[in-house]
Amino acid sequence: MPHLDGSAQLTAALDAASRDWRVFPLIPGDKRPAVSDWETRATTDPDRITRAWSVAAFNVGIATGPSGLVVIDLDKPKHPGDTPPAAWAEHGVTDGADVLTVLCERHGQPFPADTYTVRTWSGGTHLYFLAPEGEPLRNTAGDSARGLGWKVDTRAWGGLVVGAGSTFAGHPYEVTHHGPVAPLPGWLAELLRPAPLPPQTPVTVALTGHGRRTAFLRSAINGEVQRVTGSGPHEHNNSLYIAAVALGQLVAGGELSEVDVTGWLLTAALQVGQGEREARRTIASGLRAGARRPRTVAA
Repeated sequence: MPHLDGSAQLTAALDAASRDWRVFPLIPGDKRPAVSDWETRATTDPDRITRAWSVAAFNVGIATGPSGLVVIDLDKPKHPGDTPPAAWAEHGVTDGADVLTVLCERHGQPFPADTYTVRTWSGGTHLYFLAPEGEPLRNTAGDSARGLGWKVDTRAWGGLVVGAGSTFAGHPYEVTHHGPVAPLPGWLAELLRPAPLPPQTPVTVALTGHGRRTAFLRSAINGEVQRVTGSGPHEHNNSLYIAAVALGQLVAGGELSEVDVTGWLLTAALQVGQGEREARRTIASGLRAGARRPRTVAA
């Protein structure tokens, strides 16, 4: 159980920060963030950390991306029916550690155990690695997309891990290997590297008519599309949301079609490497927000 005064969690948070890992509070005894915008607000400042953990026995969240980490999460099955897919079962795997072992054998590589390691509340394993320089790797989950396999998740930009010193369901997260954090092996970085982006092509904005109104709308659309296509590696989703809000105001005012705006912004989002499902959710959210402040353009 967490210490009621939060002393153990505070010590753990300060220890993580001393490694230059950005930390933030998680709900006591839970894995969910206790603050919003946690990736931006995560810190290594001992004074801020001490003030935060003086409020409650917060669990320790580590923002992996800003901390320069890639953490490989080797999970355990959660219930008797949580069994491996046939493609993995034929290798006799029973959990995430077995899957990583199979991957190592396929690639002729040793199991990457010589790094800072944490045993999770469920008996799983978190292997901590230094992220490759200049490569903004993202989270992966299981077999999906660039994922490594069943019961193997990775946490990088956009992700968090529960740090050592935390508890969940009455069970602790404990360091099992105190060694330094090793660089992410190159062969694993290659497997996790996002697929190349599609060729950049202009987003065609077709508006009929002439005059100042049409010119204004064309400029507004092109500007918001450029906001997305010109955004930095960690700003794509935020830029897409801002663009959707701005154009959503014009949709609500009857100046633009929601279908057209969604199409323009989705094309821009795909060009910078966003997944279609995530991009559509972000666009829809931005359009809803923009609809609260309809905007019209004088003729």
